[in-house]
Amino acid sequence: MLPDNKKNLKSLATETMDKTSQNNRIELLQSMPIFGGIRADTLSFLLENSEQTTAQKNAYFYHENDKAHSLFVLTSGKVNLVKSWQDEDYVLKEVTPGNCFGEVALIDLQTRNTSSLAVENSCAIELTDETLHKLYKREIEQFTMLRMNMAREVCRRLREADSRNFAADIQARQLKHSH
Repeated sequence: MLPDNKKNLKSLATETMDKTSQNNRIELLQSMPIFGGIRADTLSFLLENSEQTTAQKNAYFYHENDKAHSLFVLTSGKVNLVKSWQDEDYVLKEVTPGNCFGEVALIDLQTRNTSSLAVENSCAIELTDETLHKLYKREIEQFTMLRMNMAREVCRRLREADSRNFAADIQARQLKHSH
């Protein structure tokens, strides 16, 4: 058994490590567009009310058509967002640390439109509907800012998808006219 002063030192060391880890996670979130303008105390509140979720390589965080109740912030690893068609999976997007996934279903209140496959051992912060509701009750301005940021991120991805779709359409037309 540790003497009281050693117990206190061990407790203090653990607390210091926890605060350092929390500060690193807050800094990560502050660097992400989805958390732009969100105060550190609000991010701390979100982290305290969230779970750290892991997925081993070739495991899923969620599957297409699952009911959605959370979004994920990738802190390590790599995740592919995949869509199934005729029993084949097609990669739509690669998600790297510092990016989020799963927010579309929270915005449109539908089931998951993709599956999220860990292509490396991966770790993510899972923000649930319940946590977001707690934020809404605690501070509606910060909740509104977060929801606006989520919508901006989805719109940015929509623009990217529109550009890819347009390029594919032009290429198809050019191929059609060359034959």
